Amino acid sequence: MSNSAPPGSEDRAALGSSAGDARSDGSTLTFGYHGVRAGFVIALPIALGVGGYGIAFGILATQAGLSVAEATLMSATVVAGASQIIAVELWTNPIPVSTILLTTFAVNLRYSLMGAALQPWFRHLSPPQAYGSLFFMADENWALTLRDLEAGNGRGAFLLGSGLAVWSAWVLSTVVGTLAGGAIGDPTAYGIDFVLAAVFVALAVELWDGDSSLVPWSVALVTALLAARFLPGQWYILLGGVAAGVSEVLRYE
Repeated sequence: MSNSAPPGSEDRAALGSSAGDARSDGSTLTFGYHGVRAGFVIALPIALGVGGYGIAFGILATQAGLSVAEATLMSATVVAGASQIIAVELWTNPIPVSTILLTTFAVNLRYSLMGAALQPWFRHLSPPQAYGSLFFMADENWALTLRDLEAGNGRGAFLLGSGLAVWSAWVLSTVVGTLAGGAIGDPTAYGIDFVLAAVFVALAVELWDGDSSLVPWSVALVTALLAARFLPGQWYILLGGVAAGVSEVLRYE
């Protein structure tokens, strides 16, 4: 029996290797309308769930004494649902500035880990492209973007497009919440808040990479559960991610 490889196998292997390299280092990344459009369209279902939280924030902001313009400006410039809701819940007179800053800082530290996960691809973008896109990064469209980049699609503007969809829904729903919050009542009564949880479950299945994902995911889960049980605030979000990262560094030293 001949040990020679079937015709064309070397070409297919070379092609697969090339695709793997592009997937890992992002050297074939493009940044243009195609990526923006794809990100925007794919993120639209998620934007519906974000809208539920935006309405809730609008209601809370009104109860805290913010005007429609103030609440809308906050949503348009901060673009961080969890920290915004926490901020208005802590909003009293006088405003506890240090408490709000410390709490929101702890909640938003997770974005440093999320941004670091995109670095292998985003280092190939120009600073305006990378940082302009990161302004619109939220938990939901970050997960979608990571999946898209790992699939090797090379759409560097995907984060921007998906972020614009989420940002638009967040800002518009804030306006709705501030203007019609009394008539709408609790948006969670309609089950809209479950959309985001369902999306993350679906994305987690696609991001699962076999046995290699078991250790970091387990470490993150256990750490987050313990931190949520014994520490106040939202520190479990950051500590779970850090623990998973440290476990991977120790495994591959």
